[in-house]
Amino acid sequence: MTLGITVAYLVYLVTPLVLLLIGSFGHVWSNTLLPAGMTTQWYVQLALDGSFRRAFVVSLEVVAATCAICAAIGLPLAYAVHRSAARGVQAAIRIVSLLPVAVPPLVLGFGFILVFSSDALPWLGSIWLLIAGHTVLVLPYLLHTLTSDMRLLRLEVQELAAESLGAGFWQRFIDVVVPAMRHSLLSGLIMAGALSIGEFQLSNLIAGFLSRPYPVVLLQAFYGATGFACAATVMLLALALVAAAAGAITAGATGRGTRTAGLPG
Repeated sequence: MTLGITVAYLVYLVTPLVLLLIGSFGHVWSNTLLPAGMTTQWYVQLALDGSFRRAFVVSLEVVAATCAICAAIGLPLAYAVHRSAARGVQAAIRIVSLLPVAVPPLVLGFGFILVFSSDALPWLGSIWLLIAGHTVLVLPYLLHTLTSDMRLLRLEVQELAAESLGAGFWQRFIDVVVPAMRHSLLSGLIMAGALSIGEFQLSNLIAGFLSRPYPVVLLQAFYGATGFACAATVMLLALALVAAAAGAITAGATGRGTRTAGLPG
């Protein structure tokens, strides 16, 4: 029974992806289950399309900046949450940090429009506002990854040993916390990057014409040839799969590091 449900779920999940891949090489696809003919022209057109090339570059810039900001903010914030002695403080910080997950991106986007379309803050449509929005959306996922792994790695025990040897706060943070969390940080950043690459709702509301990321421009492809739309979607899917595979590899490295840290010396 369980095997049958699993197989049915995998078929349900994989079938649309396979059809997208087939459609991206199909010459004509109209009101049929499978396309007719084979061609690579859609990928050639995609590579020559200036709007898609610009959107691809914008997406990479937004992802890189978002991950850099999340790394700079996420690790110290996660450490502060982990080291907080008061349970109430920890709970309050977690609730606040998870608000972007609970609030739909559509609602967050309307809030950005109201605030940043004013004369005082005329930043609507800028790439920096887009980066800020993506940071707000993906930072909670990075925090969850880091705080969970900090508990598993028992950082307080390692810090206590370093403190007994005379290490100060900053020395413990740089020499103990950062090296111990490197795999977790990388894994969390890859997940954050994958989420940022595919984000559409918020980006569609606040991005300017020249700062539209790839998923926003992808929407217009579905008003044209089906094969072109499939090829553009396959490129986005390939980016997401690469990010997912990299995240799985680093997560495995984190798990091995956790098991090693738990062994007696």
